[in-house]
Amino acid sequence: MKKQKAFIFKCTGCGHEEPKWLGRCPECGEWNTLIETPVSSGQGGSRSPGRSAPPQSYPLSSVDPQEGTRIGSGIGELDRVLGGGIMKRSAILVGGEPGIGKSTLLLQAAASAETRGRVLYVSGEESAGQVRMRADRLGLKGDNIEICCTGRLSEIETILEAVKPVIIMVDSAQTLHSDEAGPAPGTVNQMKYCSWELISWVKEHDAALFLVAHVTKEGLISGPKTLEHMVDTVLYFEGAASNEGDSRFLRATKNRFGSVDEIGIFVMGERGLSPVADPSLLFLVQREGGLPPGTVTAAVLEGSRTLLVEIQALAVPAKGAMSRVFSDRIDSARVSRVAATLEKHLNLRLSDHDLYVNVAGGIRIAEVGVELALAMALYSARTGLPLPSDAAIAGELSLAGEIRPVRRLPGRIKTARSLGFEQFLGPIDRQESGETGGLNAVGDLKSAIKALFG
Repeated sequence: MKKQKAFIFKCTGCGHEEPKWLGRCPECGEWNTLIETPVSSGQGGSRSPGRSAPPQSYPLSSVDPQEGTRIGSGIGELDRVLGGGIMKRSAILVGGEPGIGKSTLLLQAAASAETRGRVLYVSGEESAGQVRMRADRLGLKGDNIEICCTGRLSEIETILEAVKPVIIMVDSAQTLHSDEAGPAPGTVNQMKYCSWELISWVKEHDAALFLVAHVTKEGLISGPKTLEHMVDTVLYFEGAASNEGDSRFLRATKNRFGSVDEIGIFVMGERGLSPVADPSLLFLVQREGGLPPGTVTAAVLEGSRTLLVEIQALAVPAKGAMSRVFSDRIDSARVSRVAATLEKHLNLRLSDHDLYVNVAGGIRIAEVGVELALAMALYSARTGLPLPSDAAIAGELSLAGEIRPVRRLPGRIKTARSLGFEQFLGPIDRQESGETGGLNAVGDLKSAIKALFG
């Protein structure tokens, strides 16, 4: 029989014992403490208590609301994407291409976390000296950071019990291995087993876990897909188009404690990642004179913020029998749909042209409010007529050629006017409350073309 660890929670005040963590003792209200007791069992590695006990329930109103508090990371853009900070007892998976800045982001967060507890940085890919060199280059003190350079789960668990950190950074999940999951490291079972053990530890000890994961050539997190289901939040850290430029974007594809619509915007410099104070100016191209044909300014929503981005379109005669659409920052299916709507309702021949669409700054746009601006950019590129340089555009385009309302239209208009855009082309929306002064409201494609091109 192999001995395993069992956990019993004992009250610090009256000594009352419970097989599960309740936060505060139901007898006297004091906080529970963790006690390990070895018991005999036929299976190893289980975290279930040694003595059987029936499951217990208690009223939701009796739960201490402090159990759901967050820890500030000290990085505003990271807190924005997480939903307001690092949630206690949560596991966060961070994926991204090699060299994009995942380790830099976590090291900066470890150094600036707003907590009096310890932060444990587990590195399975770099030595302690390499991590220290990077911290010095970034100007980080790291007085509250404990570092552990190993991927062996048993060693990590020993350090966890000794340090009792409130935040754990693991770089990366692919380097974790345990003898309980087999002799070969890096397998699917190794990742699932080791990650689950660490996730269980942070949920039992009121801590938080960050797991760095590699990505495949398709840009998806490598390893078992169940790893994304095991964690509470999945973040993707990406750069500008083709990794050119210094812009970095942090998005959440899963978040149990916040919205997945928010985006964090950073600039990579010599001192690491710096949050962008005014992201609207980051995606606008400063030029003298008017706009070239095919260029338009769109007002889009990214979470709770309005961004002004420059949409660039190019239409050239197709060289083959079939035309093609080249667009990686805006979904190519959306570009094809907007082009078909233009061809149907304006008799504008686009099916025999190759269409190229780009977004300045390399940010991906998925919001429907970009469709009217995209339609105007394609029309301008095909006809060679430039758009007014002081006009911003937002609106959803239906297949019938109608301009549909979009969310938070007054906020888009306000942001555009604060940046010097005198005209704003948008939909007619009688339900939206707020100041819409300066709005040139249109109801269909023909009205939009007449308003901009005369």
